Amino acid sequence: MAALAVIFTVFSSANAFAQEAAAAATAKPVDMGPIHKTAAFYVLLFLLLCLFIAIVGKALKVYELTRETQGKSEGINWNTVNAVLFALFLIVGLYGVYWEYTVHGSMILPEAASEHGVRIDEMFNLTLIITTIVFILTHIVLFVFAYIYRSSDKRKAYYYPHNNTIEKIWTIVPALVLTLLVLKGFLTWRSIFYKAEDANNRPINIEVTSSQFLWDIRYPGPDAIVGKRNYKLTTAINGLGIDFNDKNSLDDLIADEIVLPVGKPVRFTLASKDVIHSFYMPHFRVQLNTVPGMVSYFEFTPTVTTEEMRTKTNDPKFNYILLCAKICGTNHFNMQKNVRIVSDAEYKEWLAAQTPYLTNDLRKAFNLPIPVEATPAATEEAQAADTTATAAAVKLDVKNQIALKK
Repeated sequence: MAALAVIFTVFSSANAFAQEAAAAATAKPVDMGPIHKTAAFYVLLFLLLCLFIAIVGKALKVYELTRETQGKSEGINWNTVNAVLFALFLIVGLYGVYWEYTVHGSMILPEAASEHGVRIDEMFNLTLIITTIVFILTHIVLFVFAYIYRSSDKRKAYYYPHNNTIEKIWTIVPALVLTLLVLKGFLTWRSIFYKAEDANNRPINIEVTSSQFLWDIRYPGPDAIVGKRNYKLTTAINGLGIDFNDKNSLDDLIADEIVLPVGKPVRFTLASKDVIHSFYMPHFRVQLNTVPGMVSYFEFTPTVTTEEMRTKTNDPKFNYILLCAKICGTNHFNMQKNVRIVSDAEYKEWLAAQTPYLTNDLRKAFNLPIPVEATPAATEEAQAADTTATAAAVKLDVKNQIALKK
């Protein structure tokens, strides 16, 4: 009766929908797209599936009770059914692993574009290979045992509560493997965060300050040193709280993007103005939190230029990107900065074109001298004066030469 009710309901709904669709066919075609995007559609679909499963279950139960009342043997061997389902689940699951590796595996990031990123990828791949092998082997054993040793009236289960040898094997072997993985991770981490200073190849210092929902980037000027900050100096015109009593701050530059020279070490000084953000550049395998009230550092060396990566990925629109990896608020998704890796010559040319952070308004606020800028009129007057002086000097030189001849 339940099945007939479902069939009748579906038929009636389909019939009514078909009549409405036929009536409106001459005016406008029916677009089912909006319906398929609603949550109610999938809720009803799920409930219908549950109802169908319940009906099938009840029908099977009636079938079993009927055979029992007739004194017949069990019609369906549910132990065998469950064992077969386990075997099918194993096959489907192994194919799912293969599909995940081949389909989603091709969607992972390209090769690391930094020196330390290669070591991180090696560590990740080693861990993934080991865990995949263990995952596949243990699940094959699990489901094969469930199939072979399914319940049967022909045999009795053997009581096997404990085995010291097996306990030692599955305790010692995982402990050794995990110890090796942890040691590799620890040594990799130390090689990234504890680098020996090279006086001949000092890193470029760049300061990045996070806030909701943007990144402020400050480059050093000709002195190659980023000036000090003091949060107490933060104002409407001095948003980063730069301390201009520090002479190293006077020539600092502000940038709208991050441009780095290939093959040169870069040291980022990271800070936050409000909440915890995460400085994340996936292609360089760089990620570190920016925490209010605390300064952190990350140093790395880019190895692949933007143009080279575009060629490798066969994507002419490819760009490196800086993201925030913390859910820091409503506009978290839009907290991005473009990152370009260029040659050393291109980097120097780009850096020379950047705007100083210290503006005339900041000079007035901090009582610093304002440089005199040459106006176009003053420039023309200076050029005219230079021309007049040059002509007078020529006339005087001619007179001197005539007097000497006499």
